[in-house]
Order: sequence, then C-alpha cells, then structure tokens
Amino acid sequence: MYVVKSPLPDADLKTVSEALQGALLDLVDLSLVAKQIHWNVVGPRFRSIHLQLDEVVASARTHSDTVAERASALGVPPDGRAATVASGSSIATTPAGWIKDTDAVRAMVDALGAVITRMRERVEATGEPDPVSQDIFIGITADLEKHHWMFQAENA
Repeated sequence: MYVVKSPLPDADLKTVSEALQGALLDLVDLSLVAKQIHWNVVGPRFRSIHLQLDEVVASARTHSDTVAERASALGVPPDGRAATVASGSSIATTPAGWIKDTDAVRAMVDALGAVITRMRERVEATGEPDPVSQDIFIGITADLEKHHWMFQAENA
C-alpha cells in the first residue's frame, strides 16, 4: 500500500530509495560520531575541535532531515532508528573514553571520508533516475568535503 505515490518508475524508485536510505544512515551516524567525539576530545586544541565538531553535527542533522523528507516525498518511509543506523552505516566505531585531539581529528577525517565516498556513489547512481535527489547528494557532498578539508588541515 502506498500512502504517497512517487512519479518515478518502480526500478528508478528502488535505486533512488536505496541511495536515500543509505545516505540517511550515514548522516545520522556521522552526527552521532561527531557528537561522541565532541564530548570526549581532550588536548591543547580542545576548544577549536570541540566547536568544529558541533558544526559537523549541525550539518549532518540538517542533511539527514533533507534526505528523509526527500524519501518521504517519493513515498519511501525513511528509517533512522538506532538499530538500523548501527547495522547500516559505513563509519567505523568510535572508541569509548577520552580521545586525544589529534586522534579525534583523524577519526573525523576517516568518518567524513567514508561518508563522502558513499555520497559520491549515490551522486552517480541517481543521476539518470532522479536528478532532483542527485542534486541533494551533490550539495551534501560539497558540504561534507568542506568539513573533510578543514579536519585534514588540523593535523597537517
């Protein structure tokens, strides 16, 4: 049963819905990872990294909402439940406890890199079936690449 019916053909909708769901999982997890590191970062650059992590959290949360609403607009119920996120994200597990500032930066470079790689795959996958969703993925990728660059510059 459809509550909302997409104008996309079923094959295209399958491709786009998988891309949207995968992006949602990655973005929700990215916000959680960044917040976990934010709470536990220590070291001489604590304050600047602490604040920079909040910027990533805000971006990831905004983008996750955009992605979830796009899925809903296409008639695909988004699933951002904790168990779904835990089982489907591409981001490595964040260690428990205090995280030295250099390790925090390295963890964020890795997390952002993993999400960006998958976002670029989604850009490619959605170009033909749904340029509207592709445009969303392009914008998200650009924003995440900016964060990625800034974190890489932290440990240069």
